[in-house]
Order: sequence, then C-alpha cells, then structure tokens
Amino acid sequence: MTRARMPRPHEVAAARRDPRLLRAVSERSLDDAWRTRGACRSVDPETFFPAPSEPVEAAVALCRTCDVQGSCLAWALEVGDCHGVWGATTPRERRAMLVAWRGQVRPDPEAADDELPPIHDRMLTLVPLA
Repeated sequence: MTRARMPRPHEVAAARRDPRLLRAVSERSLDDAWRTRGACRSVDPETFFPAPSEPVEAAVALCRTCDVQGSCLAWALEVGDCHGVWGATTPRERRAMLVAWRGQVRPDPEAADDELPPIHDRMLTLVPLA
C-alpha cells in the first residue's frame, strides 16, 4: 500500500487550471440526481476502484464519455473522496484538485445560518451508549 502525500504547489497550480475542475465548480449544485444518469451504472464498480498496481485507463476513458462527469467530480471533491476514479480523475489528481477546490468553492452567503457545513468541515463526537 502506498502512502498518499500532500500535493506540491505546482500540482495545485495545474489543478486550478484543469478543465475538469472548472467544470466541476460550475456544475456543483446543478444536478442532485446525477447518479441516476452516470455511464458507470452499467459497469462493474470494481472497474472504478482498481488495486494500486492495476491500470485506471478503462475507468477514466468511460468517465470522459459521461454527461455527468462534472457533477460526479464535484461530489467527490465535496466529500473529500480520494479513492477510486470519480469524474475522470485519479486519486492523485483529486488530491491536488481538493486543495484548489477548497480555495475556490466558498459557502453560499445567502444560505441560512442554521445549515451545517459539509461533513468534512464538521467535527463528529462519538458518545458511548450507557
């Protein structure tokens, strides 16, 4: 198993210009039902979660043909998912995009004050039962 590393500044700079990230930012709240139209629905899920030594090209190629690629990538970045192929990106690409995403996507100032931030921004406290 390989250990994930923090992306280098030049990788984050490249991610900020990546058209896949720009599309994800623009489509992040447009389609809540994107999963029902994904090209991946008819493919074995293991295709998108290959072992570290296996190629990801088949999954990335399928994602590139998908109409909901931007929404899929936006979801993966919103929840901080760094496993598998999402929105035609590899985990390594998404780690750099995640740094750029968190810098570009700001909470909606018009949102109600009582709304919770995304799960990755909340601290969860586990309370033991009796």
